[in-house]
Parts: sequence; structure tokens; C-alpha cells
Amino acid sequence: MTEEFFHHTFSNGIRILHKQSRGPVCHLAIIIRAGSRDEAEDEQGMAHFVEHCLFKGTKRRKTYHILSRLDDVGGELNAYTGKEDTTLYAAVLDKDYRRAADLLVDIAFHSTFPEKEIRKEQEVIADEIRSYEDSPSDHIFDLFDELLFEGHPLGKNILGTVDSLKTFNRNRILAFTSRLYRPEQMVVASSGPMSGNQVVRIWQRLLTQEESAPSVIHRLAVNSYSAQDRMVTSNHVQTHCVIGNRAYANGDKKALAFYVLNNILGGPTMNNRLNLRIRERFGMTYNLESFYTPLSDTGLWGIYLSTEPGYADRVIKMVEKELRELREKPLGVLQLSRAKSQVQGQIAMAQENPGSAVGAAARSWLHREEIEPLDLVLQRIEALTSTDLLEAANEVFLPHQLSRITLVGQGQSNLQ
Repeated sequence: MTEEFFHHTFSNGIRILHKQSRGPVCHLAIIIRAGSRDEAEDEQGMAHFVEHCLFKGTKRRKTYHILSRLDDVGGELNAYTGKEDTTLYAAVLDKDYRRAADLLVDIAFHSTFPEKEIRKEQEVIADEIRSYEDSPSDHIFDLFDELLFEGHPLGKNILGTVDSLKTFNRNRILAFTSRLYRPEQMVVASSGPMSGNQVVRIWQRLLTQEESAPSVIHRLAVNSYSAQDRMVTSNHVQTHCVIGNRAYANGDKKALAFYVLNNILGGPTMNNRLNLRIRERFGMTYNLESFYTPLSDTGLWGIYLSTEPGYADRVIKMVEKELRELREKPLGVLQLSRAKSQVQGQIAMAQENPGSAVGAAARSWLHREEIEPLDLVLQRIEALTSTDLLEAANEVFLPHQLSRITLVGQGQSNLQ
């Protein structure tokens, strides 16, 4: 375990990871290994639905008291659901650390899920689903996941469907949480000015009463993949498209090289190739980016673009040209050095946010049982060669392996 973080495991299996930081602001999270991929066939959307319902009352608090508990002291309370985990999050001043920890434990372990609140939340999330479906820039990513992992829980919409929501009730929620909300499937991520031992004493009083029990988690192995090309007509003005492939899992020895490669192609920087060579040079698209999401046993990579329907084919051809160049032409010494320095700087600066740093480390501990020290990550980036990046490009960017989902805009355009 890295010395960057203080760590402790309680007798019931809950782990805690703390990063001591300067300043009075503290970040706390309970990260639970319960995501949308852990849902049964008839539970689509359940992980996200549970996340919403956790705020609807506990044995000690009504909804108002939950929502006001941290707001009253200027703090923040939130939660979000992913493919592989659910996060309950709080940020407060150090004097309110125990208040936030107590609240997170209360909603994670003692929510009562009143039927009246469940019915209201079904309507709220149904509206959220419709909102996503009405936004092509959001909806297309769900369609892309379905294309890449068709027939597997990873391919299903995290929000679920309006029809699946109607089947949820208190008993089904309790069955889901009793199966997955287990102490040994949780990691507490913490940052603040207090010492690790102080933090352990706070959480020990709150967590040790929660009994451990063997988990019943059966995650399906990733299914086979074959590239698909799907086109859907949309009544929106623009055409939206995602092109991509499955990629390397977290912890794969090639994942870091591919991370650098994706950063060169279309990462968050302004000087990535997609931005400089297509967006800035030709001005035919505003949204053009690439993304890489590694998961515990697989990963997904893609390029998202939106443009006028008449420009779509030309933009896609330019994207394909950039992929071909990365497959065929190794980076020069200066190009590689700049690419590595860029990623090293991004990763190091991300560590300056203690909440983000400890959260990322906690997820690694939860899913991979390890945390890689920052200095080792930077060393591994420095050791990458142009051959490493070329090999990754030729495994992920192969044309016959790329899937494509296109929402073809049919609405009225003002383009002359």
C-alpha cells in the first residue's frame, strides 16, 4: 500500500483510506461495489434507483432532515451511480466532519425506503430518462454502450427504462441492498487536515456496529464482441456519431500506453490532434473528442462528434485518417516526450485535489485490491516507447473492430 494514504480495515471488512491535506475542507465518500452491471435481468436501473431512494428517509431522519443536515453548515451532499459502483459523497469544513460521516453511514445502512417516496421517485427518474432521450449528445453514449456490450449488463442504460421503474418496490429494493450493500464491499474515502488515527476513531464508532455477512455477488464475464454499424434517424438538427471499440481494463499492462495515446488523439487538451487538425483547421464541428473508460475487466474507447448532416461523412473520413496515422506512423522522439510530459502533468495536478485523489485510489482498492503510488505511475509513463503506443493503436483502432452509432439529424438547419 502506498504511503500517500493512511489505510485501515475494520473487523467487519469495511476499509478506510485517508489522505491528510491542508486547509479546513474535508471530503468524505462511501464507495460501494454495486453498479448497473450488478443488476439482475429484471432489475435494470435498480442501482441508480436505490441511490435516489437512499435520501428519502432513514430510521432516524426524514427526507428534509437528510437534505438539510449538511446544507445547514454550508456543506455538500451528493451521490452518483456508475457501471461498477455507487458513491455517496459529502464535503464539509473539518469541524463538521463527524456530522457528515454520521449522515453517510445513516443513509448507506439505515434507509427505510418508504413506499410513498418510492412512487414519487419513479416519476422523477422517468422524467430524467426522458430528458436524456431528448438530448442526443447524452443519449448516443447509452446507445454506444449497448452496441459494444449487447446482451450484457454493461450495455444497459444506468437509468433503466420507464417500464422497469414501474416494477420496483420496497421489497425489491431491500433485496438488492441486502445482496450488495455489504461492509466488505465498501471503501470509505476521506481527506482532510486530521490524522489517519483521528479519522479511524470517528468512523469506528459509526461503522463497527454494522454486521458483516458473506457477499452474494455474481458478475457476468464480459461477452464476445463483434463490430456493428447502426444508424438511427433523429428529429434534431445535427448528426451525432460515436465510433469506438472495446479497450484495455484497469490494471492491464497496456492500459497506460493507451491512455497516453488517447490523450494525443482527442483528450482534454486544446492541442490534441482531433481539435487541431479537424475542428480548428476546417471548422465543421464544435463537439469532437475521444474518451477512454477502463473498467475492472474490460474498457471502452470512442470518438464522439456532432456536426451538420452534410458535413458528417467528411468529418468521419478525417477522423479515420487520424486513426490510420496513429496505427501506421510511430511517434517521433520529441512528439513522444511531449505526450508523456503532458500526461504526467495532468495526473500530478489531479492529485492536488485531495478528494479526487483519494476517491480514485479508493476505487482502485475496491476493484483491484491495490493502489499504485504516484511516483511509480509517473515512472511507468516515462518508460513508455513509441512502439508501446503503436501496438496499442493497432489493437484498438483497427477499422474492422470499430463500431459506429449515428443519430442522423433530420431537423431544419439554418446553415446556408
